[in-house]
Amino acid sequence: MLGWYPGHMNKARRQIKEALPEIDVAIEVLDARLPYSSANPMLADLTRHKPVLKILSRADLADPERTREWVAHFDAQPDMRALAVTTTQARELKRIPRLCHELAGAVRADRDVRVMVMGIPNVGKSTLINGLAGKAIAKTGNEPAVTKRQQKVRIGGRVALVDTPGVLWPKIEDQASAYRLAASGAIRDTAIDYVDVAVVTAAELARRYPEALKTRYKLTTLPAYAPHPGAERVEADGPERPDLLALAGFDGHAILAEIAAKRGGLRPGGEVDLHRGAEVLLHELRHGKLGRLTLETPADIPAPSAATGEDAPA
Repeated sequence: MLGWYPGHMNKARRQIKEALPEIDVAIEVLDARLPYSSANPMLADLTRHKPVLKILSRADLADPERTREWVAHFDAQPDMRALAVTTTQARELKRIPRLCHELAGAVRADRDVRVMVMGIPNVGKSTLINGLAGKAIAKTGNEPAVTKRQQKVRIGGRVALVDTPGVLWPKIEDQASAYRLAASGAIRDTAIDYVDVAVVTAAELARRYPEALKTRYKLTTLPAYAPHPGAERVEADGPERPDLLALAGFDGHAILAEIAAKRGGLRPGGEVDLHRGAEVLLHELRHGKLGRLTLETPADIPAPSAATGEDAPA
């Protein structure tokens, strides 16, 4: 089961909890390609009694139709609004202060609306804050967990922002979400099995965007799922970890092998270098080389647990 929880994230959670009583509005930054999987259920619990603005970042990499579905889904929730943006485009960020004021309601005229910005690592929080501030204030980077402490930033429109370190949760129960997070780069590459993640991702892309996958890698067919004895793949391990390849219905292992063979991963003697194929697929997915793709829809949100009565995260 995939999981990753550096010690500083537990400290960040405590800091968020302590600061929230003084906050008027919470902004949660999500990856527009996986708005459910990139929503931290711990943050949903912490902000249960606060109005929330969901920012769907990297909208330029996501499927526009799916993004509209997600915005409508979040807008239908009480005390919640959603806005899809490309965080590097300042023009798209201009609506955020106004939305924060609308969500905050009546605030004393002598103070700013206090807004906390939160989200998982590497989702674009710092880039968002820099865009709102109009200058480089928050540190950014391509690696997860760049921000290590809270940062306070005052921006225009009478809004004061508190930036927080990216926080993952200790155990990712939904393994489909865990693999999507790993594919997106939210989990450090050193903490995942690259081939394992790419095999599952290849099968998911074949299910959701078959033409994009075939066009990018010049594939004539996308083979249906079939077990590979001894092959590296996700095995069923009880109800919490279904066989993700079987659920997708496509043979991610065979697809990845074909990608590797076509992209410099064919060794002397015909041996296929699956790690090479994994690098190609995951890097190109993260940089939008396969087109504008979204890895989940609101219909993929798991139903509330009948056993616990808990609601799925919004």
